[in-house]
Amino acid sequence: MSEFKLYMVEKQKIDEFIAEGYRISTVKETWNGDEVEFIHPHQDQPILLRIQTAEGRKYFSSIIKTLQKSAPHS
Repeated sequence: MSEFKLYMVEKQKIDEFIAEGYRISTVKETWNGDEVEFIHPHQDQPILLRIQTAEGRKYFSSIIKTLQKSAPHS
């Protein structure tokens, strides 16, 4: 699979999880890509997604930054 196609698959999965109400809870960097854990307020089991492309890592990072800016400050 080409790098671009892999990125599009990663982006689609991230977008689907966010649209379903999941939020990124943790990110772990590994040699095989970043492991992004998604949690949902009404689900017990988190979902782990491995992001292998640089564009995919940039994409989820931008989502984290956007969510941080929109979160209420205490």
